[in-house]
Amino acid sequence: MIDLILEAFQFQFMIRAFLVGIAVAISGSFLGSFLVLRRYAMIGHGLAHISFGAVAIALFLGQAPLLVTLPIVVAASLLILYLSENSNIGGDTAIGLLSSFAIALATFLSSIRGGFGTDLNSYLFGSILFLNNIDVILSWIVALIVIAMVVVFYDELFASTYDEMYARVNRVNIKTINRLLAILTAVTVTVGIQSIGVLLISSMIIFPTIIALQFRQGFQNTILLAVTFSVILVFSGILSSYVFNLPTGSTIVLLSATTLMVTYWGNRILRGAEG
Repeated sequence: MIDLILEAFQFQFMIRAFLVGIAVAISGSFLGSFLVLRRYAMIGHGLAHISFGAVAIALFLGQAPLLVTLPIVVAASLLILYLSENSNIGGDTAIGLLSSFAIALATFLSSIRGGFGTDLNSYLFGSILFLNNIDVILSWIVALIVIAMVVVFYDELFASTYDEMYARVNRVNIKTINRLLAILTAVTVTVGIQSIGVLLISSMIIFPTIIALQFRQGFQNTILLAVTFSVILVFSGILSSYVFNLPTGSTIVLLSATTLMVTYWGNRILRGAEG
């Protein structure tokens, strides 16, 4: 096993997988800390399904998926936000409506074309072991943008997440902050689906934050814990998938779920002992 672990670091495709996986982990966990506490975590799941429909449109038209997917997913994120703020349709309902439509559209277009072959499947299940240098660069650009935006607008994001009324009193532009968060999430999901996959990208937003919350730390420490756990889980999942010949995305999610169960029950046991 040691030989296989050392062997993994000798291949360029594994190095690229680690770099892209860590970048997506950082982006997702930074945003997840705000989305989960706003009870808006499922937007990642919904946007992933919408991106699947957008990829189907791109393949149907014979265009580069990223060029078609990015504007569609960003527009969808803003539409979800608009519907949740300006109508009787809640955010979760808007996510369900748009994601269901996107999946139906993808299936419809695939049926018309007689299927898209492995191209569409690679976006459905991820292809983190088959990435190129452009994927690495793009994923890290997104990660750095997410980090920069969170740092610059941290006070506004924090205030609007914990107490929206307090944020309004302090003249925080809630709509602008919400749109910034929605756009960053859309971009992260769009870039992440190629590596992690449509079915698994939302886990990179939800799991690390929920795990970090079990430690009951302050907000900044929760973000740092989420990022730390996310990077460790992605790194471990990619390495385990190579050593044991397992599907990468599924391995990452199963490791995340196991870690969550351990921290959850460990936290309950400790609280019971203290009581």
